[in-house]
Amino acid sequence: MTVEISQCRQVDDEVVAAFAHLIPQLSSSSPPPDAEALSAIVDEPHSVLFLAHLDGAIVGSLTLAFYRIPTGVKAWIEDVVVDGAARGAGVGEALNRAALDEAAARGAKNVSLTSRASREAANRLYQRIGFELYETNLYRYQL
Repeated sequence: MTVEISQCRQVDDEVVAAFAHLIPQLSSSSPPPDAEALSAIVDEPHSVLFLAHLDGAIVGSLTLAFYRIPTGVKAWIEDVVVDGAARGAGVGEALNRAALDEAAARGAKNVSLTSRASREAANRLYQRIGFELYETNLYRYQL
């Protein structure tokens, strides 16, 4: 089984159905995005929606967002999700490596992400591929 990673360039019924299956595995509080919401991500020049395929089926996704600040271009990885049935097949690593390659190609200074401590396998993966734990206080303001 070979994991294939692609950038989503067009939203179709297969993509919408995949997110309907994947997002509940990522978040119980966020509904799956519809075609319009997914198209907004795909059409946004400062974000890349990566899809992971295994045996022809979409089994994972990752969103990479770019932003420019006075000190350079930075990138942020968000909403990494791998279908429970495909975990352990290298899907998460392949998604992250594709995102890191894209960030480097676009001149990003660094790539950041957050991961809950309870996601032990994901945290091991991030450290294994070279992410370093960055001591900071993360603040969030709910709108």
